[in-house]
Amino acid sequence: MLADPLKIFFPGKLVFGNGTLAQLPVDIFQLKPSRVFIATIEPLKPVIDDFVKELRKNKIEVLSDTSIIAEPTFIDFEKLMEKVKPFNPDIVIGIGGGSVLDIAKLAAAQLDNEQQLKEYVGIGLLKGRKKKLICVPATSGTGSEVSPNAILVDNADNQKKGIISPFLVPDIVYVDPLLTISVPSAVTAATGLDALTHCLEAYTNKFAQPFIDMYAYEGMRLIAANIVTAVNDGKNIEAREKVAMGSLLGGFCLGPVNTAGVHALSYPLGSMFHLAHGLSNAVLLPYVMEYNIPAAIKKYAEVAIALGCERQADDKSTACAGVRRIKELIKACGIPSTLRDVNIPGSAIPQLAADAMKIQRLLKNNPKEITEQDAIEIYKTAYQ
Repeated sequence: MLADPLKIFFPGKLVFGNGTLAQLPVDIFQLKPSRVFIATIEPLKPVIDDFVKELRKNKIEVLSDTSIIAEPTFIDFEKLMEKVKPFNPDIVIGIGGGSVLDIAKLAAAQLDNEQQLKEYVGIGLLKGRKKKLICVPATSGTGSEVSPNAILVDNADNQKKGIISPFLVPDIVYVDPLLTISVPSAVTAATGLDALTHCLEAYTNKFAQPFIDMYAYEGMRLIAANIVTAVNDGKNIEAREKVAMGSLLGGFCLGPVNTAGVHALSYPLGSMFHLAHGLSNAVLLPYVMEYNIPAAIKKYAEVAIALGCERQADDKSTACAGVRRIKELIKACGIPSTLRDVNIPGSAIPQLAADAMKIQRLLKNNPKEITEQDAIEIYKTAYQ
C-alpha cells in the first residue's frame, strides 16, 4: 500500500514540437489580455522578436525583462517585482532556462497576492495564483516548465530555498526544441545531465511511484541515447528533440516524487561557490549512485539498462555498469569529473556537508540515509 496518495498537477495545456512557439500567440489572444510580461534572456530576444511584434500588433502591451542571468536570489525577485507590479500584467510568460522560468512562476504568483514571498517558502504554503502563467523552456534541463517547484537563493543565509506548490504549475506550456539549437555545448551538457538526474533520482527514490517510473525510465533512455550528439552537434534537430522530451519527462517527476541525495549535495556547491546547478549535479551524480546502489540494487540495475548498458551476470554488476556508463557520458559531454576539476577546495568539504544536511526535504527521498559524515565521505570521493 502506498504511504501517500499519488498527486500530479499537469499544465492546463502542453504543446511539444519543433517551431511551435509560432503558435503561442493564438492561445494568448484567446485569453484577451491587455498587458503581458515576459521574463527572458538577452540572447533569446532576437528569437522571440516576431512573437513580441505579433502581440503588439494585436494591441497588447508587452513588458520584458532580461535581468535574471544566473540562479536568482530573493533580492533579484524583489527588484523584478518593483518593475512588474506597476505594470500589472494579465499574463506572465517565462521564456528561457530554469532560472527564468522559476522567476516567472513566482512573479505570476506574487501579483495581486496578499502573501509575501517569505510566507510561502516551503511546501504547500502558497494559497493561490490570480494571473495566467505560460512557460516556454529554452534549455533542456530543469523541467521547471511542468514542475510545481521554484528555487531561489536566500540572501540572508546564502542557502537555496524551495517554493513548492501546485499553483506554480503553468496554465500553458510550449516546448519548442528549436529554441535549444543556439544553446552552447557546455550548457547543453550540464542541463541535459541535470534532466537525466531528475529522472534517475525519481526512479531510485525511496518514494518512487510506478506511474512516475514510466516517465523517469523513458526520460533516462532518451537523454542517455542522445545527449552526446546534442552536445557535439548542436544543430542536430533530432537529438535536440529527444533530449527536450527527456527533460520534459524529468520535469513531470519533480512534483509527485522529486529528487534526492544528488540534488541535496549539489545545492551547497551553488550557494557557496556559484557552481551552475546542472554542473553541480553532473559532477556528483556517479559518486552518489555508487553510495546508493547497496540500498536499491534492482532499481539501479534497471537504471543501467535504461542508460543503454547490457545486462550483466547479476543486478549488482549491472548497477555498477550503470555508474561506468554515467562516467562515460560525463566525459563524452566534456563535463569535469571531480570537485577538484571545478576548483572546489577540499577544505570546504565539512561546510558543504553541514549545509547539505539542511536540505532534508530532498535527503528524506534518498534510498539510503545520508548523514553528515556520509556526505563528507561522498564529497571526498568526488574530490579525489
